[in-house]
Amino acid sequence: MPVISAPHEFNVPDLFVDLNNVLGENLYLKCEGFNFAGSIKLKAAVEMIDRGERDGTLRPGMTLVESSSGNLGVALSLVARSKGYGFVCVTDSRCTLANRQRMENLGAQVRIITEPDPESGLLGARIRLVQELCASDAGYAWLNQYANLGNWMSHYRTTGPEIAAQFPDLDVLFIGAGTTGTLMGCARYFRENQPSVTVVAVDSVGSVTFGTPAAPRMIPGLGAGVRPQMLDESYVDAVVHVPETDTVRMCHHLVRHGYVLGGSTGTVLSGARQWIAENRPERDIVGVAVSPDLGDHYLDTVYQEKWLQDIYGLSPDELSGASRATA
Repeated sequence: MPVISAPHEFNVPDLFVDLNNVLGENLYLKCEGFNFAGSIKLKAAVEMIDRGERDGTLRPGMTLVESSSGNLGVALSLVARSKGYGFVCVTDSRCTLANRQRMENLGAQVRIITEPDPESGLLGARIRLVQELCASDAGYAWLNQYANLGNWMSHYRTTGPEIAAQFPDLDVLFIGAGTTGTLMGCARYFRENQPSVTVVAVDSVGSVTFGTPAAPRMIPGLGAGVRPQMLDESYVDAVVHVPETDTVRMCHHLVRHGYVLGGSTGTVLSGARQWIAENRPERDIVGVAVSPDLGDHYLDTVYQEKWLQDIYGLSPDELSGASRATA
């Protein structure tokens, strides 16, 4: 067993779930939620802060500032606390209560945006506040996860090789698109080292990342109101868009098999099933999907009956029926 001296040093790199009995697909789920930050974003947080320290952008006593829908904010709160930095997270009203409380308990200041920018939505409004804060105080430093090379490089160095080591015969890789850090890091790794692998990006309906129209999105994690700066579509072989109601149905199907996973995971797996049905109906593939976090971050949203009824009009009976149909 590992012995660590700081919370960001621990991460489980090689936990995969065989979903054949759950989804009827030859599909494996790489679970990234088993660390002290609770999500895959710990990798990016560590890499971006380390890069800032190496290049002199970050100095002792500074305060980090970042825009986040939740998980990266938690990860940065943890690493900042461990390393002695202050941290301000600029988020919006979609950030779950659980993630806001985690950040505050770790000493972060949380600023919540409630009014979207007329053109760039809530994300644009968040970024504008981050820029204003950094312009007002030389002691503030914006890591800028949307353009920071450390975001995708963390997955080029870790997530991609971890998948390749476990599945040397991998056919297709399914990755959710948020900032596209995980997507770009893994896609670059496989293009250079295992180019036969098909990389499928899974996005939320309403996200503008791949040029589709903007629409309201209520589940944080995947999707964007502004095209991510680091996205290079030449590394992506296919894109699948998933409605949030399908995300919820997939999450509730998984939980009936004992897997309480996050909203992003529900989106990725719903997209993976759709792509397989349309492109490989014979199901003679080896597929891996990346699960960014666990369901404890979503207990007051995706797994909360009143929230689901108010937002989507979904009842427990409907979700139970969807679960049986999915099986």
